Amino acid sequence: MMERAPRLKAEIWVKALIRRCEAAGAAAMVVRRGDTSSGSVLVKLNTLDGQAQVLSPARDGAGELIWIARPKGPEAEADAWIEKQRSFDPDIWVVEIEDREGRHFLQEKVA
Repeated sequence: MMERAPRLKAEIWVKALIRRCEAAGAAAMVVRRGDTSSGSVLVKLNTLDGQAQVLSPARDGAGELIWIARPKGPEAEADAWIEKQRSFDPDIWVVEIEDREGRHFLQEKVA
């Protein structure tokens, strides 16, 4: 039986993402704190042109973490979608990345 590596706490994962963004010259901030240890994370990618995209975590067929990218659209629509998700899961984290190039800085596969 294979054992999985321990899951990284959400707060630590979020801090690492923000550091990767800042190291590359992009702004990133927590706009909603969730549960420190087990909260899920949504990433809002703001391209500073009135458009935004939301990336949400999922598992592929092998159980590996991937990110599902919602279509890019008006920032207000992205915010409304995030609020709807928060109504289902109050422990969710929201990280906003502001990058004109549209870089997400996630290390996992984005689909």
